[in-house]
Amino acid sequence: MQIRREKRARLLADGREPYPVRVGRTHSLADVRGRWGHLEAGEETQDVVTVTGRVVFVRNTGKLCFATLQDGFSPDRASERLQVMLSLAEVGETELAAWKADVDLGDHVAVTGRVIVSRRGELSVMASEWRMASKALRPMPNLHSEMSEEARVRQRYADMTVRSDAREMVRTRAAITRSIRETLHADGYLEIETPVLQLIHGGAAARPFGTHLNAFDIPMTLRIALELFLKRAMVGGADRVYEMGRIFRNEGIDSSHAPEFTMLEAYQSWGDQKSIAALTQKIIVDVADQLGSRRVQVGEHTIDLDGEWTWLSVYPAVSEAVGEEITPDTPMTRLVEIAAKHDLEVDPKWSDGKLVIELFELLVEPGLVQPTFVCDYPAIAQPLARRSDRDPRLIEAWDLIIAGMERATGFSELIDPVIQREVLVEQSLAAAAGDPEAMQLDEDFLNALEFGAPPMGGMGLGVDRLVMLFTGVGIRETILFPLLKPL
Repeated sequence: MQIRREKRARLLADGREPYPVRVGRTHSLADVRGRWGHLEAGEETQDVVTVTGRVVFVRNTGKLCFATLQDGFSPDRASERLQVMLSLAEVGETELAAWKADVDLGDHVAVTGRVIVSRRGELSVMASEWRMASKALRPMPNLHSEMSEEARVRQRYADMTVRSDAREMVRTRAAITRSIRETLHADGYLEIETPVLQLIHGGAAARPFGTHLNAFDIPMTLRIALELFLKRAMVGGADRVYEMGRIFRNEGIDSSHAPEFTMLEAYQSWGDQKSIAALTQKIIVDVADQLGSRRVQVGEHTIDLDGEWTWLSVYPAVSEAVGEEITPDTPMTRLVEIAAKHDLEVDPKWSDGKLVIELFELLVEPGLVQPTFVCDYPAIAQPLARRSDRDPRLIEAWDLIIAGMERATGFSELIDPVIQREVLVEQSLAAAAGDPEAMQLDEDFLNALEFGAPPMGGMGLGVDRLVMLFTGVGIRETILFPLLKPL
C-alpha cells in the first residue's frame, strides 16, 4: 500500500491526474467483442477505440507489455475481459516506461488504440496511448487462490472483482426481483411503500430491534413485517397491493436466517388462501422461466416446479410420521409422550397446537422436497389468519415448503375487527408476560379494520430464500452486504 501511495503522489507531482473525471471512453469491452470478435488470428484494423477497465492481469516483457482489462456488469450482460497491448513502437519509450512504473493490478485505466487480433488469436487493443483512470491503493485478492468465505462476505467488493460467481449472484438476484415485480404488475398489483420505523411492531411473531426517535423523544422499533400497513391500504380501497422491502428481526443468525432480510408481501381483495397460493406459484415459476429452467438442483435433489403443487394438512402428516392418529383433540399428555419418543424437548409454556407444529417441523418438514403447500395449521401458528369454517381450531393458512425449507406463507386473511382485537389482546398479554416475540396491541390498525376491509388473501415470501433455492447457496451469499459480527 505504501508503494501504491507513492505512485499516486508521483502521478500528481508529474501532473498526471490519478482520478480524472473523464477519460473519453468510446466503447465498452463488450462492444469491442461484439463488433470485432469475428476477426482472425493476426488480423489488424485501423479502427481506433478507447476502452476502460480494471487491470486484472499484467505482463511487462521488455518492449511489449500485455494486460487484461475487466469492465463492469449490468442486468443484460456479465463482466467482459479484453486484452490490451502496449509496444514501444506504438506508445513510445516514455509512455511505456510510465506504464511499467505506475500501473498495478486493480488499477482502472483507459487505453486508446487500434483493434487487432494477436498472433495467438486474442482480440486486443494495440495501444497508442493510455491514461490512469483510478489508482487502486489496496492490492486485489489473488485471482488464482480462493478467498475464505468469511473474507468474501466481509469484503464483497473485493470478492466481486476477482470472482465471476460473486458478480453473477448480484445479476441473478436482480433478475429474480425484477421478475417478481413484472409478474405482480401484470396481475394488477400496486407497489407501495410502508414505514420501516414503527411505533408498534406487529404482523408477525418475532423479536424486534428497538430504537429511539429523538424528535418526539419516544421509543420505536424497526418493522418485523409489512402486513399491517399494507392491510390499511386495502381498507382504503387498493384492490391489490404489494411491497418488497427490508425486514428486521432481532433473532438468531444461521445459514437460513439473517437479522436483516428482504420480504415480499402481497394482498388481493376478494381472494383467499387458494388464490394467493396460485399467485405465489406463478411468481416462482416465472422466476424459473426467467432463469432458464423449471427444474432446480438443490444438493442431491432435483426440484420440479412444473405442474400441480401438493397440498398437505398438518395433522394427517404428523399422524403418518408418528404412526398414530393425531387430531386437535389429542390430549397434551399424549403429545408430550410422542415428543419424548422422538427426542423433542418440550417447553412447558407450549400449547398442544404449538407442540404439534414442532413435531411437524421435526418429523415432516425436512422430507418435503418438492413444492408443498402445508395447510390446516393449529390456530396458534398465525394469529392474523382466518379461522377455518370446518374447524375453528384450525386456520386457513399455508406454508410453502420446497427442499425442506419454508419459502413463503399465505392466508385467508382475518378481517373481522372484533375477533382481530381479541387475538391482539391475547398477544399483548403474552408480550406483557415476557414473550419477546408476541405482537403488541395496535389500536390504529384495529381502527382501520373497523372501517371495513374486503375479504382478501395475503402472502409473504422470503426473497433471500427464493434466491437460495435457485442458486444453492446460504443466505449470507445471497445478501450482497450481510450483517456480520465485527472483527
